[in-house]
Amino acid sequence: MTTTTAPRPGTALARLLVLAAALLGVLLAGAAPASAHAALTGSDPGDGAVVATAPKEVGLTFSEQVAMSADSIRVLDPSGRRADTGEIIDLCSGAVVKYGVALRAGLPDGTYTVAWQTVSADSHPIAGAFTFSIGAPSATSVALPEQSAGGGVVGALYGIARYLSYAGFAVLVGGGAFVLLCWPRGAEVRPVQRTVVRGWLTLTGATLVMLLLRGPYTGSGKLADVFDLAGLQAVLQTKTGAALTSRLLLLGAAALFVAVLFGAYARRTEPKERKDLSFGLGLGGTVVAAGIAGTWALAEHASTGIQPGIAMPVDILHLLAVAAWLGGLTTLLVALYRTPSVERAAVERFSRVAFVSVAALVATGLYQSWRQVGSWSALTGTRYGQLLLVKIGLMAVLVGIAWISRRWTRRLAERTVPQAEEEELEQHLQDEPSEKDRQEETGAEESGTEGTDTERTGTEKTGTEGSAPEDGPDPERAAQLARQRAAVATARRKKERDADPERTGLRRSVLTEAAVAVVLLAVTTVLTSTEPGRTEEEAARNGGTTAGSAAVPDRPVDIRLPFDTGGVDGKGVVRLSLDPGRTGANALHLFVERPNGKPLDVPEIKVNLTLEEKGVGPLPVAPDRIQTGHWSASGVQLPLPGEWRIQVTVRTSEIDQTTIEKNVKIG
Repeated sequence: MTTTTAPRPGTALARLLVLAAALLGVLLAGAAPASAHAALTGSDPGDGAVVATAPKEVGLTFSEQVAMSADSIRVLDPSGRRADTGEIIDLCSGAVVKYGVALRAGLPDGTYTVAWQTVSADSHPIAGAFTFSIGAPSATSVALPEQSAGGGVVGALYGIARYLSYAGFAVLVGGGAFVLLCWPRGAEVRPVQRTVVRGWLTLTGATLVMLLLRGPYTGSGKLADVFDLAGLQAVLQTKTGAALTSRLLLLGAAALFVAVLFGAYARRTEPKERKDLSFGLGLGGTVVAAGIAGTWALAEHASTGIQPGIAMPVDILHLLAVAAWLGGLTTLLVALYRTPSVERAAVERFSRVAFVSVAALVATGLYQSWRQVGSWSALTGTRYGQLLLVKIGLMAVLVGIAWISRRWTRRLAERTVPQAEEEELEQHLQDEPSEKDRQEETGAEESGTEGTDTERTGTEKTGTEGSAPEDGPDPERAAQLARQRAAVATARRKKERDADPERTGLRRSVLTEAAVAVVLLAVTTVLTSTEPGRTEEEAARNGGTTAGSAAVPDRPVDIRLPFDTGGVDGKGVVRLSLDPGRTGANALHLFVERPNGKPLDVPEIKVNLTLEEKGVGPLPVAPDRIQTGHWSASGVQLPLPGEWRIQVTVRTSEIDQTTIEKNVKIG
């Protein structure tokens, strides 16, 4: 008895993984910054800014092109009423993507809330809110929405539909490819037909659901708005709506492909006719599959950011490779469990198709990773990068299991004894005379009787199962036939048992592949709706806080600023104190002194505060004179932490003045 052990992955797999990791390292190490998902990179006024007079408009700057509507930017006064005119202004210039909204005239002082929501060029909704103040900050009754863009029940349903669309595409395209390239006889097999048809139904249904949910997904977030025909009409005019509509049209062509594949193609018996039809189906199916994959490339990440002309074809190839591998794997799994007569040659052919698909996935995946992440810091420090690491890990596991399946395929023996061989063996056992027959035949020859005729007649009467001689049943002959049939059944079971280790091993490895593939597809779906690492890092550079910029807490900021205006009594020192020296309201005190330390009375002194890294300021401060050499201002607002530049302008006469400045860290 031979023992069958699980095959071990060869060194080629390890070399492939090492090469992929090395290429990924080179790409990420040499990546240049770029954006591939819209993010708010600036605003005017800035977040938390305090302006002396009401601006005419509020402007928002984005990292890439966005789709704006009449309600994309709303400005609310302290009581929650609209303070804008609802007129979106296009402020784009060159590579700068900036939009604004005009404000009403005569706005009172207080804190205003800017709430914005739009759709990025890669079809994903983005939203946010910030505040600024006119004159001085005040209390506000505006409650910012807790639900993020694309969240809630609508967001969950849209995410499920997106996942099902990917799964349906993989099964539809991969199943058709498996039949045409690997197992033509599978076109006649019911379970395979049902699998591919269900893939088409899943993709079609998911696409329709996404089209209906698109309006509330990018807008109100209310499920009831699914039935808003005006909203649906607006969706159809967007790039994503056009892509989903095109997908539905292409699915009509895919339905024709499926009908021919399981109809005319399955009925063809003449080899030349089937070969010609196979070529036509392969060419047409490839065009339709690439077109459906292109609807994702046109509307999502590949269509924006750097190198879209390269990224879109690469994305299409990536999706086709995923479908050929995972969809073919699903069909093979169905064939192994529901139709155990699948030929060894079909499994071997799929093994080669899967190997080519994996090679294409590695190449296209490396490019996409570089394009969407761009640096090692983004790979490990952003949510997109962390999800990508999970996906890479799952891919490595999947490739390892696929390698084991490939080894099982090489060891796979024929699953069943061929039917013709079984019938020949059974007929041979039935026709072979027993010991009693031989004795009777010998005796008949010696007595001169026609033993041969008697034997032939007996055979004719007993050759059919359940038949008996005319003069009555022969129990001994019936028992002999039962033993013969039992021997045939035993031989068949032995043959199947001998092949069982390979068949069982292949089934288990393919089932494990399919289970990992389900998780991998879920991670991929989440990645498509996650802000890429490049954009997240860019937004952090433009709008995030500077590390280490916090001031020492519980201690005022005290600085000395020497000055010289050039006139009489033009030299001195300004001592500035900012208490408590943190964000929020501060008390400002200025002490102007002569070089000998005595107070100096000056006609005017002004202060400006600027946070350049976040585009805040300059915020003017007009201190009041308290006494000789002492100026003060209360309620000086510092809305954000960071490195602030303090500029002090001192005027010592009608014509003599100077401006001095110093940077301080505010926590």
